[in-house]
Amino acid sequence: MMRERLPLLAGLVLLLVVIASMCLFTVDQRQYALVRQLGEIKRVELTPGIKFKWPLIQNVLYFDNRILTLDDAREPELFQTGEKKNVLVDSFVKWRIKDPSAYYRAFRGNEASARKQLEINVKASLQAEFGKRTVHDVISGERQSLMAAVKAKVAKEAVNYGVQIVDVRVRRVELPNEVRESVYRRMDSERKRVANQLRSEGAAEAEQIKADADKQREVKVAEAYRDAQKIKGEGDAKAAAIYAEAFGRSPEFYRFWRSMEAYKQTFRSKSDVLVIDPSSDFFKYMKSGGAGREAGK
Repeated sequence: MMRERLPLLAGLVLLLVVIASMCLFTVDQRQYALVRQLGEIKRVELTPGIKFKWPLIQNVLYFDNRILTLDDAREPELFQTGEKKNVLVDSFVKWRIKDPSAYYRAFRGNEASARKQLEINVKASLQAEFGKRTVHDVISGERQSLMAAVKAKVAKEAVNYGVQIVDVRVRRVELPNEVRESVYRRMDSERKRVANQLRSEGAAEAEQIKADADKQREVKVAEAYRDAQKIKGEGDAKAAAIYAEAFGRSPEFYRFWRSMEAYKQTFRSKSDVLVIDPSSDFFKYMKSGGAGREAGK
């Protein structure tokens, strides 16, 4: 009896296994799962693990939840600046699926369609931003602000189809060969003009500083000369007062000192020749002390 029931039991177990396999599905940590029922979205599984669905009437679509890269591996795109100059731009976009339901409704789960739409949006935004700037701006001046503006614009559009824009980067901006030399020459000329202007302004400022310094020096010298003359005058006045006092106390010593000063000034050089009567009063202090005193009397 048991042997007759074994095939039946085995069939039931197998049926249960098949039904369980049709009812259960696994969501990987790198995926989202979208459960559909008769073509309509019933729910979205955002967390990993074993999930349940109704067999036959429900099916599951999986979407990658990792950050993806939209990288144009072909030749760089050609954009036009505000000066009507062409530039070659190499860029890439980091993006991810944020809302699987909106993503599915927009692209029916087709990643190629999503990439195509993102590429169109990014190119349009890049062209708009490049059109607002000059060649100099996009090459060396405003690349960061340009990328930020493109990211903000593309991210705003991408929300409508469940995509999050993580980053937009411009890796390289180059000039086509036909305009590169002319632009470089113009930039070199502009740099030289700025350098010459700075040199001219520096020379003018240096002359101004020199003139101010000369003026201050003249003022300082004049003030010093004035103070020196004042001090000298005060010294001469004090000296005259001392001489007068000394003359009043000892007229003979004063006459002697004056004679010594006269000798010093007269015989300053060995080549000086003086013809004078030896009996002159000029030599009275060179004679004996008594004779000098007698002559002075």
